[in-house]
Amino acid sequence: MKFSYYLAWLGCFISSSYAIAGPSSEAGSRQFLAGEDVGVLRLDPRLDDIIPSGAVVKKLVTGFVFAEGPVWDTQGQRLLFTDVRDNKIYQWQNESLTLFLDPVFDGPMPPGMQNISANGLTFDAQQRLVVAEHGNRQVSRFDSAKNRSAIATHYQGNRFNSPNDLIYDSAGNLYFTDPPYGLRGLDASPLKELNFNGVYRLDIAGTLDLLSSSQTRPNGLALSPDEDWLYVANSNSKNIWMAYELSGSSVMTDKIFFDAGGIEAPGVPDGMKVDKAGNIFATGPGGVLIISADGEHLGTISTGEITANVGWGGAAPGDPCGSNTLYMTATSSLYSIEVLTGGCSPGK
Repeated sequence: MKFSYYLAWLGCFISSSYAIAGPSSEAGSRQFLAGEDVGVLRLDPRLDDIIPSGAVVKKLVTGFVFAEGPVWDTQGQRLLFTDVRDNKIYQWQNESLTLFLDPVFDGPMPPGMQNISANGLTFDAQQRLVVAEHGNRQVSRFDSAKNRSAIATHYQGNRFNSPNDLIYDSAGNLYFTDPPYGLRGLDASPLKELNFNGVYRLDIAGTLDLLSSSQTRPNGLALSPDEDWLYVANSNSKNIWMAYELSGSSVMTDKIFFDAGGIEAPGVPDGMKVDKAGNIFATGPGGVLIISADGEHLGTISTGEITANVGWGGAAPGDPCGSNTLYMTATSSLYSIEVLTGGCSPGK
């Protein structure tokens, strides 16, 4: 019999307009199925200090093929995100949606590829957009005129598979994952030049180090607030998140941080962010799982769609850690929810 997470629900249900989910006037009178209903599934009272009881999941805009990679631009006061399967990057600003880059990859689908768009997005310390590209199989940087330059293309002479997600630490070192999702046939693709799917660190001097080659589908990643631990989602059928204890350009130890194998709901471990208290907001089965720093599942934010990635938003220039809005990209739509702890947006 199918196992699902049920709880007397405290939260919200979506309205027929895009935006507004509101608190139920009959709290406790219905059951909540994470991943199908919309709202906040509360499994631990500690969640009340992270997400307020009145928080609502807002559907901001819809109509995408597969939305991904939300990142807040503190200088431009806007959110950028990708449509992985439609080869576009969008801009959400002042409740309005516009195209930021169309197309990301210019030209027809190359032979042997099944995805050519951008996936994860971030900003560097100079507030330049940095993109994990499937089509060009590289990590790219865009200047203010949207001119592209490659900053990572190969490991030991072998071309990357299809970089997926990426983050910077406070010193300017770049971490990124490289699963085979852009390649037709995945690991069996004749275009695949590496016999593994890696997690990498590119330091400020340009030295590229392989941190791990043991994950079959390394995907989203995030750093603990003290930057001692790197969390990496593994998007295969095992539904686990790994934690790597860092020491410079190498890994001291690794462990399974959280195992969602018992949660039977739509979605797999994908994008994630960490709040200022060290809690992990990780997309996975059922929505956005909130996992404490010690690996306990405190609750889940459900958008009602398969949720692929999250990003902190709302920070003002000069205050990148003043973000209390969590943006969520979920299949065809962009959502948001207000939280108490908040997190840091990349850049300055």
